[in-house]
Amino acid sequence: MPAEGEAVRYRSVWPLTLLALKATACALAFTRTPGFQTPSEFLENPSQSSRLPPLFRKHVRPKKQHEIRRLGEVRTHLGGRGWVWEPIEAVSPRGTCSVPPPSHAGSKAPLGRITANRVSVPLVKKLRDLTGCTQVVDVGSGQGHLSRFMSLGLGLSVKSIEGDQRLVERAQRLDQELLQALEKQQRRAPQVVHAGPRHPPRHVVKWVDPTALCEELLLPLEPPPPGGAARLLLTGLHACGDLSVALLRHFCRCPEVAALASVGCCYMKLSDPGGYPLSHWVAGLPGCELPYRLREGACHALEEYAERLRKAGPGLRTHCYRAALEAVIRGAQPKLRRPGVQGIPRVHELKIEEYVQRGLRRVGLDPQLPLNVAALQAHQAQEHRVVAFFSLALLLAPLVETLILLDRLLYLQEQGFHAELLPLFSPELSPRNLVLVATKTPLGQAFSALETEDS
Repeated sequence: MPAEGEAVRYRSVWPLTLLALKATACALAFTRTPGFQTPSEFLENPSQSSRLPPLFRKHVRPKKQHEIRRLGEVRTHLGGRGWVWEPIEAVSPRGTCSVPPPSHAGSKAPLGRITANRVSVPLVKKLRDLTGCTQVVDVGSGQGHLSRFMSLGLGLSVKSIEGDQRLVERAQRLDQELLQALEKQQRRAPQVVHAGPRHPPRHVVKWVDPTALCEELLLPLEPPPPGGAARLLLTGLHACGDLSVALLRHFCRCPEVAALASVGCCYMKLSDPGGYPLSHWVAGLPGCELPYRLREGACHALEEYAERLRKAGPGLRTHCYRAALEAVIRGAQPKLRRPGVQGIPRVHELKIEEYVQRGLRRVGLDPQLPLNVAALQAHQAQEHRVVAFFSLALLLAPLVETLILLDRLLYLQEQGFHAELLPLFSPELSPRNLVLVATKTPLGQAFSALETEDS
């Protein structure tokens, strides 16, 4: 995958059918390229974002630093493209126009097309302000990095929901550590740190059932004012599998939820049926089914793999080794499918039989199983063919992700809500970089203040 403007020469001419497939796949997929250049925040230090306050970088990996900064940042302008569904008959010759969402699911599927809509970043703080939300609910919060930044960095009222008790305990320890650091910083430089009480996020241990409403998720942190009602903004940063679907259903069914900002991941963990398709429009498409292999392929880091292809280093043999391991696993245990091997370090330094032995141990099989070394070496001789096959699979991966996210977009619009998809993160740092933003008032009105960058 050449970089933009880069001239590439090949030893042989690609078949026209392959060129046509590549062009078609690129044309039909949502853009993954944000409207900003590759972030300069890591030029000085590859592990420390220069655009995130130092205290909020501690214990946070560079990828997550970039994500919480982009999702929670106050003074950023995307200047890129959002994606909306637009009926063909409503398309203006001058460009994108404001149109009603697709009709209710019971009616005929609307003819339409995906169009680019130039908008500003729907940042969580501004989204909260513009929709009048009194509380942010971070679902699937993990160690609480995003919740901590929104509450202690941006001053938002945040409830953090996570199903893993160990992660919640870790998040609470990090909250206290950050509070102590902020207090120490304020004593040293009171003019730098805003005075006043700081409230860490409220952490709740709770598994969210994607098929039912979660009462804990909807409970306000504080009683609403007399005559008022709590208004919630749901957010999930890479909420795994059905958890992203649960956020959409809560947004649609609960009047207290006024806004949504969701970034999905782990599409292979979606329930089938139940997690996809959600919209009646996509469900009515012939052949809309997405088997596990396609959904799993849509979760790979496309840009990172393209860089590995450019370098053509020994690390590319990982896929060949993994394919050989799969053949051994199926021979020893035919019913064991999709075992989680996880990453085996320094694969390129191992002999293929050594890799297979380590992989067998990781999936609970006897690493001393008799191996046909000649057969494994024959597998290794096919290394370049495996790389070619995997590259073709990744060529289609953005199309699969586009179909899944388009389904979610239409699911919201079929019910009368306004939603957009925005490439918010740098795909080199965060491959699942499309954020689904929805409100119960039209985005054109709610986001009018975001058309220009803050001064």
